[in-house]
Amino acid sequence: MLGWVVTFLVIALIAGILGFGGIAGASIEIAKIIFFVAVVLFLVSAVVGLARGRNRV
Repeated sequence: MLGWVVTFLVIALIAGILGFGGIAGASIEIAKIIFFVAVVLFLVSAVVGLARGRNRV
């Protein structure tokens, strides 16, 4: 998922350099949304992992 964030950031940088401000702004917003979704999913996964505990075999 973080690969998508990097992709949109690269698109935004290239669009910004070439003068396409609208595309750059939209790409940055999409990258931010995907990044925060990834962070939330990571935190949920971490909390669930801690709640389940470790099984000793």
